[in-house]
Amino acid sequence: MANPSPARSANMRNVRSSDTRPERYVRSSLHQAGFRYVLRGRGLPGKPDLVLPRYGLVVWVHGCFWHTHTCPKGQTRPKANAEFWSTKLNENVRRDRANYEAVRGLGWEPWVLWECTLTEDTDRLVSELRRRREMGV
Repeated sequence: MANPSPARSANMRNVRSSDTRPERYVRSSLHQAGFRYVLRGRGLPGKPDLVLPRYGLVVWVHGCFWHTHTCPKGQTRPKANAEFWSTKLNENVRRDRANYEAVRGLGWEPWVLWECTLTEDTDRLVSELRRRREMGV
């Protein structure tokens, strides 16, 4: 593999894996709705972004590109170093699926919120949590 350009290296250095804007949006929405959570479930497979122990839920906030969502942004692939990116993104998807199954096996319910539908997904999560709270779960 050829060395990446300085501009590419600078771009990649700026990509965050935690405390991203979408993740902060979800945390803020949950907090405003009165739900408390644990950040980055370190003891759980895949280190979910949020853990809601009271409700038995773990939440990942996924970027569409990095986790190959079905939206246009998630289906875009870099043309430069295409084989590397294809392998990397496919491995991300494989690892995600394994993590979802692993947390299910531990008795947790996995939720994935996608960057492209973040508002709708977050509203759906808050509604589900409110429903569970009313039921006494």
